[in-house]
Amino acid sequence: MKEPLRIGIAGLGTVGAGLVKLLTENDELIAARCGRRIEVVAVAARDHKKDRGFSPSRFVWFKDPVELAQSADIQVFVELIGGTEVAGQAVEAALQSGKHVVTANKALIAARGADLAALAEKWGLSLNFEAAAAGGIPIVKALREGLAGNDITRVVGILNGTCNYILTQMEETGRSFAEVLSEAQALGYAEADPTLDVGGGDTAHKLALLASLAFGTVPDMDGVYTQGIERISPIDIGFAREFGHRIKLLGIASMTPAGLEARVHPAMVPLGTPLADVMGVLNGVLTESGAAGQSVFEGRGAGGGPTASAVASDLIDIARGTRIAPFGVPSSALKTPRRANLGERQGTFYLRFDVLDKSGVLATIAKCLADMKVSIESMIQRGRAPDEKVGIVIITHDAREADVIAAIKAIEAAGAVVEPPCMIRMERL
Repeated sequence: MKEPLRIGIAGLGTVGAGLVKLLTENDELIAARCGRRIEVVAVAARDHKKDRGFSPSRFVWFKDPVELAQSADIQVFVELIGGTEVAGQAVEAALQSGKHVVTANKALIAARGADLAALAEKWGLSLNFEAAAAGGIPIVKALREGLAGNDITRVVGILNGTCNYILTQMEETGRSFAEVLSEAQALGYAEADPTLDVGGGDTAHKLALLASLAFGTVPDMDGVYTQGIERISPIDIGFAREFGHRIKLLGIASMTPAGLEARVHPAMVPLGTPLADVMGVLNGVLTESGAAGQSVFEGRGAGGGPTASAVASDLIDIARGTRIAPFGVPSSALKTPRRANLGERQGTFYLRFDVLDKSGVLATIAKCLADMKVSIESMIQRGRAPDEKVGIVIITHDAREADVIAAIKAIEAAGAVVEPPCMIRMERL
């Protein structure tokens, strides 16, 4: 058996501690599968006294992750501290020092992935980031390796377990977004500041990585249209069900004739399709490609165990001597994506207008839609209460997104609504 692969771990939070536990418990199994042991020899964390379920005296302890990254005692630097500034300095220092790198840092790879990949390739090193998207689901390997012989056309994912949990609970209990978010925070499913999750930013980081892997492009966070779930109401969830759909926060990347279309937003997904059935804190990813057709992946997208599993998978590749360009093609071949104009996208839309039940309101809404050549497939108006708020719900036929948005603005300008209208895109999967 070869000598052990010596690794240093920066960050001993839930994932870092979970990785130490996994490597310890599965030591024999991992050694049998890759022909050598993976040995943690050094760690970096701020609190030496915190109870993590193991004795820190087992390892050389560093306060500074950059110092750990440069240590001659390690062959692989595992970055699990998050953020982009210190983590970026440490990862760059590790590569400059001849160390392979494994990271779970989606924000760092989305922001600097192409440059770091070029640095890794320059020195013949690995830069692996399976854990940066969809946790325990091996979607990075699927896109980079398993589907490498296919022309991938679309990637669609439920990539944030917090949002999926909130939407699932809203549907099952009828409670508001605010109520369920508060519960998710109490249960530890949502951060004290949940903005990155519920605002769609976390999903956007992950989508930028998946789009790069799928289409051979430089990660382009600025090109990802991002909208969160804060305005989704139990009313919309109920209507979605009535129309045979379920609301999910989706990350969608497609290579179209107009360029790369990358968007994160709530969407109505038809019931009975794979992503509609991904519930609770689970993640799910659907890919469409040439010879392979449609592939579906589902599993836990966050947490110490699933994320540590993904990190261990990357470490095993390095231990086996497997090295693949971080984005599946040499960094010099990554293309700067041409961004598609989402306003030109054709699709169907769910529209909800809260109005006063007065004569002529419906006619105004219909005229504004017709003026923008947006035709109505179906409509529901419930409640007859003069001078009180009622809802009008419309499903459109296929329409250009810019035309739908323009019609909504015209309806607001006409004074036909008493609350901001709700628009949710309907996806065909």
